[in-house]
Amino acid sequence: MIYELFQFLGDVPGARLMTYISFRAIVAGVLGLCISVWVGGWFIQLLKRKNISETQRDEKTDPFNTAKKGVPTMGGLVIIAAMLIPCLLMGKLSNVYLQLMLLSTVILGIIGFADDYIKTFKKKKDGLNGWLKIAGQITLGLIVGLTLRYSPEATMHERVTSHIENNITVFEKSPEVKSTRTTIPFVKNHNFNYADMFSFLGESNKYKAGWIFFVLLTVLVVAAVSNGSNLNDGMDGMCAGNSAIVGVALLMLSYVSGNVVFADYFDVMYIPGSEELVVFLAAFVGALIGFLWWNSYPAQMFMGDTGSLTIGGIIGVSAVIIHKELLLPILCGVFLMESVSVILQTQVYRFFKKRGTHIRIWKRTPFHDHFRTSVSKVLENDPTCRILFKGRGNEIHETKIVLRFCIVTLILAALTILTLKIR
Repeated sequence: MIYELFQFLGDVPGARLMTYISFRAIVAGVLGLCISVWVGGWFIQLLKRKNISETQRDEKTDPFNTAKKGVPTMGGLVIIAAMLIPCLLMGKLSNVYLQLMLLSTVILGIIGFADDYIKTFKKKKDGLNGWLKIAGQITLGLIVGLTLRYSPEATMHERVTSHIENNITVFEKSPEVKSTRTTIPFVKNHNFNYADMFSFLGESNKYKAGWIFFVLLTVLVVAAVSNGSNLNDGMDGMCAGNSAIVGVALLMLSYVSGNVVFADYFDVMYIPGSEELVVFLAAFVGALIGFLWWNSYPAQMFMGDTGSLTIGGIIGVSAVIIHKELLLPILCGVFLMESVSVILQTQVYRFFKKRGTHIRIWKRTPFHDHFRTSVSKVLENDPTCRILFKGRGNEIHETKIVLRFCIVTLILAALTILTLKIR
């Protein structure tokens, strides 16, 4: 709104500042942080008055958090507000990429809120039906993928080169096209076109097949990262801390993709308009850091699925928009590890249980729970169980686990950025 206002007013003092993406991003980030801190305190008091708090804590299924009953939940609403308000004020609202991010935030926020509402007010531990969650994520993935396919504004320059003329750097851009080209890590010519996988279909059909693949991949990315973030939300400050680091990395990648100089330097696609994601992601990071004010140990408020599902979806959608979705297994390695640990643990346990044996790969899942429980506690509830990877077998306090996971994410984020040159 402010951006649009200054564009309307024209040449007034300070108006030029709004043309700088760095200025708008910094303001959005600071606003997001301040709103998250200020609104968070008020929201906690409101939730306490309304008695909206964690109640679904069971000693057998969640032995670590029984002491956290009564802590206000649904704090994801604070995060969403702290993202949306700065973006509405500082963002270029006519930009298709920003519109997609705002829409993604609202849709995922509604899904997460419905899940938290059912858990909190209806007292149903499982919350929203899993198939409805998946349906919502699929719908969002289709909206994003099809918008990138058919919107006339969603275009890119597949290649940017530069040379010196009269001591001036001149950039030459390939034609502006719609493309399914993406960035893959650790490969010399690391811009790969999905359409090339379908060359056997002929020149005209391979592009259609490439776009179909891209849209389906978008659906998968949105669902996978959203659920991975949800699984990571199990300790005070865990999801917010890891996601903030991921957000900074995506902010840098968005800036590179939307800047012709850096697109040339890193040999990635130049995507005009994607720099607007920098404003959104700055607000995203600011909101998460501000939320840590209330969510760090001991947590005074939980984000709930309202926050965790929304955060993961935002990460997935932003990566798809800048065509860096194949970097997510590295960047979101912690989320991937959490998801894989649950899948493997569940399938292995079910397989051997049918054969009369109880076998676990880890002490508990998601993976962060493996570190904060001891072998003895697992055997108390399941004395015949055999644990394949016991580790040291000791309990580690959750603050130390959160910090270590954040350090791992920081390393992975740095590696993700480095992959643009390591090839």
